[in-house]
Amino acid sequence: MWTKNQNNISVSDAWEFQDEITYSVEVEAGINENVVRQISKSNDEPEWMLELRLKALKLYEEKPMPTWWPNLEKLDLDSIYYFAKPEWAGANKSWDDVPDNIKATFDKLGIPEAEKAALAWVWAQYDSEVVYHSLKQELTDAGVIFDDTSIAVNKYPELVKKYFAKSIPLADHKFAALHYAVWSGGTFLYVPKWVKIDEPLQSYFRMNKKSGGQFEHTIIIIEDEASAHYIEWCSAPKYDENSLHAWGVEIFVWENAHMRYSSVENWSLDTFNLNTKRAIVEKNGYMEWVWGNMWSNTTMLYPCTILKWDNSKADHLWLAFANAWQNQDTWAKVIHIWKNTSSNILSKWLSKWWGISTYRWLVDIKPWATGAVSKIDCDALLLDDISVSDTIPDIRVANPDATVAHEASAGKINEEDLFYLMSRGISESEAQAMIVNGFLSPIMKELPLEYASEMNVLISMEFEGGF
Repeated sequence: MWTKNQNNISVSDAWEFQDEITYSVEVEAGINENVVRQISKSNDEPEWMLELRLKALKLYEEKPMPTWWPNLEKLDLDSIYYFAKPEWAGANKSWDDVPDNIKATFDKLGIPEAEKAALAWVWAQYDSEVVYHSLKQELTDAGVIFDDTSIAVNKYPELVKKYFAKSIPLADHKFAALHYAVWSGGTFLYVPKWVKIDEPLQSYFRMNKKSGGQFEHTIIIIEDEASAHYIEWCSAPKYDENSLHAWGVEIFVWENAHMRYSSVENWSLDTFNLNTKRAIVEKNGYMEWVWGNMWSNTTMLYPCTILKWDNSKADHLWLAFANAWQNQDTWAKVIHIWKNTSSNILSKWLSKWWGISTYRWLVDIKPWATGAVSKIDCDALLLDDISVSDTIPDIRVANPDATVAHEASAGKINEEDLFYLMSRGISESEAQAMIVNGFLSPIMKELPLEYASEMNVLISMEFEGGF
């Protein structure tokens, strides 16, 4: 069952094609001080940012590889190209300014069709640089900032310096330090007090370079009484050589503010996807994470919400599919610091053809978190007898007044349900996809319609050819 978009290109093709690109700046493979200085110079950064990068590089060199997560011995960090700037890079505000071959790439991925669906803003990053950026004037007039983080460093220096590396320390772990040493691009979103953005803001991140890396740094600031919904979609072509994605996302949700962060990550089987994402939520603030993880060689993604003050809350909603030889290792972390905080963690996991799905979660309720409430629900569906699904809970309760509910389940597709659907003339692969989509529906219904539809297509593709 193949699905075509408006350009008559299969969804599968849209993630397998590659572009021939000329780069104006392309550093040597591997990471060293010279590479870090080249990146900083290319981005025309102030001295404080270069100093931060060099400090992070030193930490990266000193820190050992983590030992508690999946084996990374196949990832050769010395063969990765940590920065590649296309010769036509720049935040083009007109779609006509983007080169024809790159327009074709993003057409296949849904740009500029997404704009036609009345999105607030659209953003596209290609390798290390932003290539397209559109916005609605009324949001600019309201004081909203939605820019390339590399540009924002110079354009809004005091605002960036106030928040940069404030939720994720440079020394958090080895790959966080690596990210800070070589980061480039990413989204800088600032929503001032009282401004409520009803339409979603959308970004696309595309890796194209062979053995390349993408290290965007996203900062989102939602001030008091404000709200926004940010959506991202990520993809990369298949080259049969490893690539690396090591993102950093810092989110700050102030009093009575609401932030929803939706992400569909659909990397190629060559990609090691190692990310660090963290939100800090103030009094009465609300943070929502909605995730969909597909493909990639190895994903290690552990978003964290820190419920810093009274009545703050967080929802983590997650689905992931580990297919042939893939390793999806993820972790939701919620830290309850103060009174009457609440969290809800809901995850749905699929494993097929030796795929490994590991779901870790940490709920840490501090002594001052009187009245804290947390609910955890983790369900896994094994689609054969050779795949693996593990759950590793870590629940720490230091306040006797807290309420924590934990439920987990694992199982296989019900053969009676499968037989019933097939007896009605539905093929085995379509029946399997229907059952799986029903299993995932609590998460899918939280995705915007266009994303949920695309996820349904991608999941259906996983069942082509049956088991």
